Amino acid sequence: MNKNYNYIDLFSGAGGFSLGFDRAGFKNIFSIDFDESFNLTYKFNFPNHLLIERDISQIKSKEIKSFYDGQDIDVIIGGPPCQGFSMAGNIGRTFIDDPRNHLFNDFAKFVSIIMPKSFVMENVQRLYNHNKGKTRNQIISLFKQVGYNVECKILNTVNFGVPQNRRRVIFIGNRLNNKIIFPKETKKIKSIKDAIDHFPKIKSGQSSSFPNHEAMNHTTQMLEKMSFIKDGEDRMVIPEDKRPKSGDTRKYIKYNSKLPSICITGDMRKVFHYNQNRALTVRELAAIQTFPDDFIFKGSKISQQQQIGNAVPPLFAECIAESIKEMIEGE
Repeated sequence: MNKNYNYIDLFSGAGGFSLGFDRAGFKNIFSIDFDESFNLTYKFNFPNHLLIERDISQIKSKEIKSFYDGQDIDVIIGGPPCQGFSMAGNIGRTFIDDPRNHLFNDFAKFVSIIMPKSFVMENVQRLYNHNKGKTRNQIISLFKQVGYNVECKILNTVNFGVPQNRRRVIFIGNRLNNKIIFPKETKKIKSIKDAIDHFPKIKSGQSSSFPNHEAMNHTTQMLEKMSFIKDGEDRMVIPEDKRPKSGDTRKYIKYNSKLPSICITGDMRKVFHYNQNRALTVRELAAIQTFPDDFIFKGSKISQQQQIGNAVPPLFAECIAESIKEMIEGE
């Protein structure tokens, strides 16, 4: 069946989820995000998308239908930030009732009003087993109450062609029947070298002709901490005698070029290149997340790292999109 499918992206950020669904042939109906610098990146790279730059929690139910003009929506995607993990379930308050998880409830509100054929919700791995699995079941139950069959799994992006160990819980809902299809894993595991070895070699403080390929200007102390590894050597963890006496020493690592990357987060300043004495550039981090080299990030360098760390890897999103397409086509 050949059809032009569509999607709505909630909490769109820099656009990793959107890019994956675009590549799979889905049409964007609208996206929503509130962060100004993230939106600068999204608007630059998706000039033909409708981006609603508002706080999703302030959007009234009666406004929502005006955003898509009554169109039949195939899928809503998004990764709502959820902060209420430590409190939920410990003082008689469920995850859904915890006010810190209001963005999850906003995601659920949009799904319940628009009633797309399917939805995909991405979140951090610890949500799966939080409160002995009760949180996961509460979320599934909430969507079942509005008419969806729902399943969730923990997926590692390294199994889908992304050169990075990044485990996330994925909820997929289908209101047309009981069929739920998750993306199929690929056999080939890619290394960090596969992803970034084509970029020009640069030193601390230098930049290149590649956009967003500018090295941090490291302090002498930081460079000394990492310089014990010579060019071409592959070691993963800094020896105990080379680590700082305090702070989060786990982040002081040097990549092994033969392995996939560790999980990319919003702060990678203490994670160094496998054979260059510097932290990875924004461009390299983006490549590990499978953003193409011509995808431009806007805002401050800190914001750019946060945009990349928060994003769903586009290649992983594309794999999910293909599974959603297969799920809908089988109706």
